[in-house]
Amino acid sequence: MQLVKKLEIQSKSNIIEFLNSQPVGRVCSIDSNGFPQIIPMNFVYLDGSVYMHSHPFGEKLDNIRRNPRVGFEVDQHVCFLPSYYFHPTDASQADTLYISVVIKGSAEMVHDDEEKARALNALMEKYQKEGRYEALDSGMPVVREVAIIKVIPAEMRGKYKIGQHWARAYRLKMAQKIIEREGLHAASTILDVMGIQIQDGLPVVKKDPVL
Repeated sequence: MQLVKKLEIQSKSNIIEFLNSQPVGRVCSIDSNGFPQIIPMNFVYLDGSVYMHSHPFGEKLDNIRRNPRVGFEVDQHVCFLPSYYFHPTDASQADTLYISVVIKGSAEMVHDDEEKARALNALMEKYQKEGRYEALDSGMPVVREVAIIKVIPAEMRGKYKIGQHWARAYRLKMAQKIIEREGLHAASTILDVMGIQIQDGLPVVKKDPVL
């Protein structure tokens, strides 16, 4: 994946933080006819690998057993920027703010019950932050019954466009346009990702959005 340097996420820790902040990832395996099969999955990044839980039978598991090379992708759509932000009539000027991470690696089924329990507990911690559940241990039947897929990255790259490529004055100009189009409530979430706060109805830069 060729990335423009200013659009590449430079920090591995920021990539990991982004991964674990997102609810859905997409794993791509190759089916028996040679076509890519893309499946949305709950996941967690833990100890250098991506873990997903699954029913113990299914096409994606057959694909992985036949060919362990997979892709894994996570993205966050931040905001669509309509063409008239940039030009009165030229539709080609429309753009999108986003964050994405793409992993190329190998997938395997986890058979060790201790590792499966760690992965399942990490998934619960990610998705059920309020707690109110009993942590799983390796001796529980459910740990043995569920399938755990592990993706070991060979390459992990992140890309983002959240206004970091704009000068501050231009970023504030775009922020005002976003407020006008989206409304204050929706715009505040978008602008927070861009490192901008709304104060007294106006956008104010709070930090440079560097990942």
